[in-house]
Amino acid sequence: MFKIGSVFVPVTNLEKSSAWYEEHLGVKKIGSWDGGAGYYLPNGSTQFGLIQVETPQPTEFVIKGKQKNSYFNFVVEDVVAVHEELNGKGLVTTDIDDFGGMRFFDFFDPDGNPFSVVSEVEGSPFHSDNVKKLQEMNR
Repeated sequence: MFKIGSVFVPVTNLEKSSAWYEEHLGVKKIGSWDGGAGYYLPNGSTQFGLIQVETPQPTEFVIKGKQKNSYFNFVVEDVVAVHEELNGKGLVTTDIDDFGGMRFFDFFDPDGNPFSVVSEVEGSPFHSDNVKKLQEMNR
């Protein structure tokens, strides 16, 4: 019945951010409207929108103390290669970390919005192949 249609990111300079996301994430523009622009990623069906805001807005929430979590993440096949590519382009990234076999790092857009990049863990109940099986079983 439901699926995620779009994810929206607040940006303070729509034109600058649009160029940045196109260059660094490979998003392709679908269209724009007053105060926003919609994109698709080369893989997957979720759309990606940039929304013009007056002041930076958080794209993460606090779990406990200073520990934070992004509202969404990007899944990639080779987290090391993507980390090297983004660093090679001069982007600010965190070190690659490991959580139960899942490798991940964060990078930051021009507004300082943090985004997590993760690799899936084979055999995990959260792996996309397992989720597809669950979806098919529950139709």
